[in-house]
Amino acid sequence: RNANATLFVSLHADSLGHRDLRGASVYTLSETASDEEAGRLAAKENKADILAGADLSHQDPVVASILIDLAQRDTNNRSIELADRLVGELGKVTRLIRNHRRYAGFAVLKSPDTPSVLVELGYLSSLHDAKSLSDTRHRQELARAIIRAVDRYLGVVR
Repeated sequence: RNANATLFVSLHADSLGHRDLRGASVYTLSETASDEEAGRLAAKENKADILAGADLSHQDPVVASILIDLAQRDTNNRSIELADRLVGELGKVTRLIRNHRRYAGFAVLKSPDTPSVLVELGYLSSLHDAKSLSDTRHRQELARAIIRAVDRYLGVVR
C-alpha cells in the first residue's frame, strides 16, 4: 500500500506432512475472512487511509463498514480474476493440485483495496516438487507464466 501497488502476489513453496501432495495452487481471500476483516477495519478508531486514501474516520461506523465491505468485495473479485489467469498460465508449465483454486484467510491477502493472491508453487515435502523447484529452468518457466498472467490481468500487450 505504501508503494501504491496495483496488485500483490505472494509466492510460496511450503512443506506439509503429506509427501503425496504435489502441484501448484492459487489462493484468494475467502468471503468469510473478507467480511470479518471488514468488521475489524471498520471498528478501528482511526479509519483514515483504509481505502486508497479515503478518510472514513468521520463516517458513521455502519456506513464505514459498508464502504469497506463494498471495496473488499470489488477487490476480491479482481483477486479472483487474477487467480484464474495465474491458474491458466501455471497449468501450462507445471502440475496443479486437484483443487487448484483455493480460498483462505491468509494475512497477506487481506488488503481491502489491492487485489492479492498467494501462489503455492509446489510443496518441498514432495520429492517431485522439490526437485522441480530446485531446477533453474523450471523456476524460469514458472516466473514467465506468472508474468504472462499478470500482463494479461493488467492488459499489457507484449
